[in-house]
Amino acid sequence: MADIQSIQQFFSFAFNRAQEFLQTNNVGATQFVVPLLAVFVVSRIVKYRQNLQAVSHIPGLRVLGHPIGLPGALLRTTWWNPIGFDYLWIWRNSLYKDYGSDTISVVPFGPTTGGPAIFSANLDVARQVAGGGHKSSFFKPENASRALLAWGMNLVAADKETWRKHRRVMGPAFNNNLYEMVWKQTLTTYREMVSAEGWSDKKEIDIPVIQQLTFKLALIIIGKCGFGFSFNWFAPPKSEGGKMHVQEALKIVSETYMISLFLPKWIKNLPFKRLRESKLAHEQLMEFMHSQVAERKAEIASGSSDLPEGRNDAFTMLIRANEDEGGKFQLDDQELIGNVYIMLFAGHDTTAHTLAATLGFLSLYQDIQEEVYEQIISVVGPDRDPAFEDYPKLYKVLGLFYEAIRMFPAAHLMIREAYEDTVLHIPNPHGHEGVTTVPIQKGLQVVIDMVGVQYNPRYFDAPNEYRPSRWYGTSGEASDSFSAFSIGPRACIGRKFATTEAVCFLTLLLRDFTIHPVMRPGETKQGWRNRVLDARFALTLGVADVPVKFVRRDKRTI
Repeated sequence: MADIQSIQQFFSFAFNRAQEFLQTNNVGATQFVVPLLAVFVVSRIVKYRQNLQAVSHIPGLRVLGHPIGLPGALLRTTWWNPIGFDYLWIWRNSLYKDYGSDTISVVPFGPTTGGPAIFSANLDVARQVAGGGHKSSFFKPENASRALLAWGMNLVAADKETWRKHRRVMGPAFNNNLYEMVWKQTLTTYREMVSAEGWSDKKEIDIPVIQQLTFKLALIIIGKCGFGFSFNWFAPPKSEGGKMHVQEALKIVSETYMISLFLPKWIKNLPFKRLRESKLAHEQLMEFMHSQVAERKAEIASGSSDLPEGRNDAFTMLIRANEDEGGKFQLDDQELIGNVYIMLFAGHDTTAHTLAATLGFLSLYQDIQEEVYEQIISVVGPDRDPAFEDYPKLYKVLGLFYEAIRMFPAAHLMIREAYEDTVLHIPNPHGHEGVTTVPIQKGLQVVIDMVGVQYNPRYFDAPNEYRPSRWYGTSGEASDSFSAFSIGPRACIGRKFATTEAVCFLTLLLRDFTIHPVMRPGETKQGWRNRVLDARFALTLGVADVPVKFVRRDKRTI
């Protein structure tokens, strides 16, 4: 309604004039409290009605603060704040059911940095807004990637032509030669881990936090295959200054990204331990990435064939591809650094968390372990090293990883914004045919809730159950429902890197050990699951600390 905007403008004008009058005439403030409060309330009502109109009055949440704006993005979900930043996880089984649709609206009525939005757990809606095609009316807004843009424009944060430029340069680095290297290095690193941790002669090994192993494994593999480092299980990489391991810096940056996003600079410089750690981690990581770009560019410019061993890694191939480009397709140094960070972060954080979740679920299901163990023995046997050629035959091992990332999707939000007036074709509730066409105004954000997608009964029977068999025979790639690595042309470029590492590692581990939960006195398996297999939010969605025990298997002959 045109008059709504006029009314709001009038109240805004009146509010400003009242403030000026108060200041210039030195009149007592109490005389203006009630009328000013009335102006504010009416103004918010008008704005609220505009917001409802923007989402076409789709049923949904009417909230004080937006969960992906300030202050909601800083607050957890509690009884007094029912939609904090983690509410999509907390209410994953009931949110859309309560409204009878897997597409709802979120409309704030209080002062917040987030405006009205449509939230959807529907894959058809996701495909309409995902972008990458020539007809999409949606783009990825900069505020959806603020945490990643701090290091420079990159493949994940870029959109449209900028994304195509980054994809053109990065694409050639991800190929079968790289994946074969990942397999071989994972095999070597597993052997190093067993030796270094003193497991060779042990029957049982208690591991209080499995992430201590999975994060180290993932860093070493991305270091060796992504960057050509020669370090091993004992010696993770450091920046040139040597003050902090790269793994430690990555962990701190991930955990303190809210500080980087929202706190003003003067607060970041206060002498508190966590703030000092965050600042040092950012400095050390940036120093490390600058040195890597400079080092590779110098090597390639020299034209020497005597490069260090392992320089067929993904990052060197990225630099080489970029140097071969010209004009508008070439990335500058800051863009290269942005992509260094994405490779480090995605290759480390996402894989490590998903492996931790996989091992946590496996510890609860001995029957699944035995089923997969039988396939491992039938394909690889009890003693020979698994080869990269075995990868497609170990589809049950791959299913373990796919099911874990379904239940803990690392990239839990996909945010898109309409750059023109358009429409969405929203499927009717599950069990009902047809779609409802909804007008979308320019500037409205549509948020794809990837947690909601993965727990949507439209796509998954018994979605709260860990069932790797969902992916047997399809291995995920052929399933329309597999979307935990995103969907469409913007699906994660490192997916095969992660799955190759995971399949090799899990094959070796499950052949040598069975996995069991480490429970508290009197705790049941269900109690352990409720306590341990819970989400933790940083830059990505991960899993809580997972305590498990490895018990060595008796060697089996074929």
